[in-house]
Amino acid sequence: MPKPNKKQPKRTVLISCMHCKTNLFKYRKGGKGALVKCFVERITEDYTHDKIHCPQCEQEFARETMIRGAPALKIIGGKVHMK
Repeated sequence: MPKPNKKQPKRTVLISCMHCKTNLFKYRKGGKGALVKCFVERITEDYTHDKIHCPQCEQEFARETMIRGAPALKIIGGKVHMK
């Protein structure tokens, strides 16, 4: 399996909780599609305590996993908003 691209994407998106609208992190996203997974190395600013729970409402929005040999967060559908 190929590793994620070493060259970071230029586009930065702000990811927030869908329930309470709290900012979770800033992420360097590549492509135009929906946010399905977040590679940990592409997170530029982290506003959470443990990367998988919202600091405001304590709702779980992701699960930690390994994708193509790199640590990543699998986003649970409908839990986050990207802008």
